[in-house]
Amino acid sequence: MSTYGPQPSGTTAECGKETELSNHIIARAQHCRYGYNDARSRVLRLLPCTVSQLKSATEHKDSFFIQGMEINEVTVVGIIRRTMPTVTHVVYCLDDMTGPPMDVQQWMDLEDDNLNEIIPPGTYIRVVGSLRSFKHHRSMVAFSIRRIGDLNEITSHMLEVIQAHLLSDGSSCGRVFNVIKSSPAAEGISVQNLRTILKSLSSYDISLQFLINEGHIFSTTDENHFKSTYDD
Repeated sequence: MSTYGPQPSGTTAECGKETELSNHIIARAQHCRYGYNDARSRVLRLLPCTVSQLKSATEHKDSFFIQGMEINEVTVVGIIRRTMPTVTHVVYCLDDMTGPPMDVQQWMDLEDDNLNEIIPPGTYIRVVGSLRSFKHHRSMVAFSIRRIGDLNEITSHMLEVIQAHLLSDGSSCGRVFNVIKSSPAAEGISVQNLRTILKSLSSYDISLQFLINEGHIFSTTDENHFKSTYDD
């Protein structure tokens, strides 16, 4: 099954297995709802994902990995198939049509009920949160949920997922990008040095052109020297 292309949706039977969380996870989720400490938020990485990727992510010691990269905060886009409110939280059955749906749990604001909007089924939403696993059942704990007004955002999200995949450390684009980004020289790295380091990479030229076109790297002193767009 393709990770990125739409697939027949799973049944809503996949949803509704309400996630049981221990007290420390509940405290963590409620803390995240109101915002991170500034220093901590700079460390976390927001990764665009599909539900299928989250369900197939490798788990090791309470951490999750996609293509060998540890994931912290993730964002997914999909349609709500079912809404299951309780006194303390609401569980949304989220379907992005890449595989079976996933439960998304959002905690209620017990101090201000006006902030507790319950979104009905059939609504497209963007979720930012973290992946959890309890008794072999994976779900998301939402830090924020918002409605999608422009359906073009769904297409944009899928393109961001693909781009994140291409720039992962294990991909050819990721390897080229990481070598360029790690160069300490003010003028960046030369094409000749890049080819020497990546001599085993057959798709070097295609990867380089992709990074240029997408604005991840730029030429410096001439057309044969490149530097990353992003600061370390």
